[in-house]
Amino acid sequence: MKITALKTFIVPPRWLFLKIETDEGVSGWGEPVVEGRAHTVETAITELADYLIGKDPRLIEDHWTVMYRGAFYRGGPILMSAIAGVDQALWDIKGKALGVPVHALLGGKLRDRIKVYSWIGGDRPADIAAGALDVTSRGFTALKMNGTEELQIVDSHDKIDAVIERVATVRQAVGPNIGIAVDFHGRVHRPMARALVKELDPYRLMFIEEPVLSENREALKEIAAFSSAPIALGERLYSRWDFKSVLEQGAVDIIQPDLSHAGGITECRKIAAMAEAYDVALAPHCPLGPIALAACLQLDAVSYNAFIQEQSLGIHYNSTNDLLDYAKDKSVFHYEDGYVAIPEGPGLGIEINEEYVVERAKEGHRWRNPIWRHKDGSFAEW
Repeated sequence: MKITALKTFIVPPRWLFLKIETDEGVSGWGEPVVEGRAHTVETAITELADYLIGKDPRLIEDHWTVMYRGAFYRGGPILMSAIAGVDQALWDIKGKALGVPVHALLGGKLRDRIKVYSWIGGDRPADIAAGALDVTSRGFTALKMNGTEELQIVDSHDKIDAVIERVATVRQAVGPNIGIAVDFHGRVHRPMARALVKELDPYRLMFIEEPVLSENREALKEIAAFSSAPIALGERLYSRWDFKSVLEQGAVDIIQPDLSHAGGITECRKIAAMAEAYDVALAPHCPLGPIALAACLQLDAVSYNAFIQEQSLGIHYNSTNDLLDYAKDKSVFHYEDGYVAIPEGPGLGIEINEEYVVERAKEGHRWRNPIWRHKDGSFAEW
């Protein structure tokens, strides 16, 4: 079997799909994208294709090694996301060729389903309680919200009060037994993070995400001392080498590698195993499309320390197309009682409606991050 083509599709709302074709008619799908940089990653895919065309797609570990180590400059979101999408598609091909799901090739599943959470907003909190009640009415038992709007490195206490008020509103709306995760989104710097996590402690949070930017992770141990809530981090880390220092530091309770950013199934499997050795939980980041979620669920199936999965059904980014629009079988992700079943189909377990992908790719997208500014005109982290 030989790889004959790598085809990319930039599709709404903000996704990039990759199809790898072979000379035996078996094809695989991946989702290589950096949100806001889809066209840049697409170019990286075309450069990787120079090496991959004509190769046996089943030699996944070797191809991953060459794509990563074969470049003098390594790592970073663009290259690792391109590698991730290729890796997902290669696993999809291998599973389809053998007629088994990817998790069967990774040793077999150790769970049939995994808890999922849904996102309710929070950075512009017009009606956050209603959003929380909508999520729980649809059967979700856990949710995530952004904690804060713009926050300067040192800011006034009324900003902290506003965060506490919206978290308290959500907790009151959903009751004591719904998991609430609060995402600081890297908007908070160390001086304000200490105060925020301390004030949030009474609300018994499921976890606090990115209390500071990943590049400021030396502050995590100090910040964690002010809170009993687990600390989560990792959506902006891209390899096992990025996660190594985080795990060695011992201040993070949950890692959140993104299987479309951190080298795909091959690399995230290794990251998950590293975390397990440090008694750190796994909760893959995935506010993306159906291929990315399918890949995450294959990893969740075989990772002992996986406990919850992010997913984008109904997320505000998906105003033009939602999670299931590109899937032939809309029931592929079976949600029930706050869980989603692990797909059992061959490969990643999802069949993509290629005709619809081609149609929507004609529109494409140029999604960009919002640009926020503080009242003094300086740039604010989004």
